[in-house]
Amino acid sequence: MGDSVSGAGRRRRRGPAIAVSLALVVCLLVTTGVVVLVGRVSSVLDDWAPPSAAGVPSDGTIATPAHEELTGPPEQSGVTPREDEEPDEAVVGADERPRPSAALRPSDEWLDGVSESTGVPRRALEGYASAQLMLDADQPECRFSWPTLAGIGYVESRHGTYAGGELGPDGNTTVDVIGIPLDGTNNTQAIPDTDGGELDGDTDWDRAIGPMQFIPGTWAQWGESLEGVTPDPHNIDDAALSAARYLCAGGRDLTSAQDWESAVLSYNRSGTYVSDVLAYAHAYADAA
Repeated sequence: MGDSVSGAGRRRRRGPAIAVSLALVVCLLVTTGVVVLVGRVSSVLDDWAPPSAAGVPSDGTIATPAHEELTGPPEQSGVTPREDEEPDEAVVGADERPRPSAALRPSDEWLDGVSESTGVPRRALEGYASAQLMLDADQPECRFSWPTLAGIGYVESRHGTYAGGELGPDGNTTVDVIGIPLDGTNNTQAIPDTDGGELDGDTDWDRAIGPMQFIPGTWAQWGESLEGVTPDPHNIDDAALSAARYLCAGGRDLTSAQDWESAVLSYNRSGTYVSDVLAYAHAYADAA
């Protein structure tokens, strides 16, 4: 992965693609004291098409279970790490695990198989699964699982492809995914600029940014780099890891229905949003 700061600078010179969809605008992270009440009306479920006989579409579209059939999060899904990255349980106990000194990533074989079966783009899946491996190593009590991130990533930005680009080999979006101004219109809370336009290119109002749609203020608190460099919200590895940390905050156990719902509501305070993410998380877990 290249330098995330210089990569972000190059993208800004190209000019961001402005995402104007209401579904994208309202999918914002919230922090203490900044609660976005969105009243989101989702059209995501009306737009699905089941995978065709030719294969699963590359944008992550997948047939999902009916909402009324789902009463809790999917069981935790396993991720096969690269062989040289498996934690040594015989040396370090679960209660004594330090934070991994290097990024943990899934094996190529696991990525190939699960990407093909679920339709999640391979590079996006690598980001989601790497986040799970990192949390398995240093926050095992959260029991975090990549399908939850995949559900959020699909609803938020179609796995980083919403603005017409894709995820490059380094994990950066080739076109920045940036929401409309959070100026109090379009069912958004007014959030004046907090970052001088550094991340979202807007010096008047904040905007949701990146494949996981952080607002700059939340990114300032939670942004973390998988590779230990300056975190970049436009990079799927950094955005996925940061989102996973955010979801696990407060000692949550994400195999608990109550904790899982609380976590996703903290990401977007909308019951419909929670239902959408739950349906996609189950679909991805089942397909894997």
